[in-house]
Amino acid sequence: MTEGVWGLPKAEAAQRPTPPDMRVARLAAEQNTVVSRAQLRACGLTSDAITVRARRGTLHRVHRGVYSVVHPDALTMKARLTAAVLACGDGAVLSHWAAGAWWQLVAYDEGRPPEVTVPGDGGRKIDAIRAHRSRGLHRRDVWTRERIRITTPARTALDLAAGMPHQALRRMLRQAQAERRLGVGQLRDVHARARGHRGATALLAVIADGPTPTRSVAEDLLLDLLEDAGLPRPQVNPLLTLDGTRLMPDFLWRRHRLVVEVDGAQYHGSAQARREDARRQALLEAHGYRVLRVSYVQLTRHPEQTIARIGQALAFADAAAAG
Repeated sequence: MTEGVWGLPKAEAAQRPTPPDMRVARLAAEQNTVVSRAQLRACGLTSDAITVRARRGTLHRVHRGVYSVVHPDALTMKARLTAAVLACGDGAVLSHWAAGAWWQLVAYDEGRPPEVTVPGDGGRKIDAIRAHRSRGLHRRDVWTRERIRITTPARTALDLAAGMPHQALRRMLRQAQAERRLGVGQLRDVHARARGHRGATALLAVIADGPTPTRSVAEDLLLDLLEDAGLPRPQVNPLLTLDGTRLMPDFLWRRHRLVVEVDGAQYHGSAQARREDARRQALLEAHGYRVLRVSYVQLTRHPEQTIARIGQALAFADAAAAG
């Protein structure tokens, strides 16, 4: 006779209930290794069975009523954040800096307590978790990922805007746009529902001038210099296709056929990157584009000279077009 799971005949195995520990293992695999006490009971474990497994070390207490199937020292970032949501009970939503780390908008900080938003006056105080209470969290601003509720990237940005310095917020949002994590439309949509949220004014100040998907602090610096000088606004990281090759220059004035590349160490520091820069520049110049390269040192130490170079290049292109 053909055998199935647990050494039983297939017909009998198909009728055999899934053992509780297997249900727990499956749930934990879907939920970043952590489960709540209520979920353990739903899987078929009694309170005594949970206590026994905790003593044996097959379950590890993370918060009151929340356990992990791996040792606490091995918990990942997402496991710690999932545990925080489970600990805060029904309706809890991962939010603020914790949600920002989940969406890779900000760096995860192990020293910062996980932040969770709970509805109204709900939820209980949990050690090592910072709870925010909200009556105005719209259902459109909450997604479910890996079985936990989390504020959307746009709502997360609104929450972060309440306590972030302007430059840090602007850098985060521009980077998120460049990486296609966020769009201006999404930010405007969440702002329209802000209803007096403390981050609304700060968020609007960043998005008011439209999409600016810069990829580095150096690009931010140059964009600010261009705007302060009153020079024509360039396209930021646009897509160009030349001879079948896809290029994404840092700044492009399409009518002037002018490209400015910001050579920061993050993207241009290696020998391979410099060879690729030279190849891209040759291709652009072969198609009639003028390419100016600006270093981080030039931006920070000689900003007036940098802007003068770009202004002269734009004026030269205008004069050539008029002549």
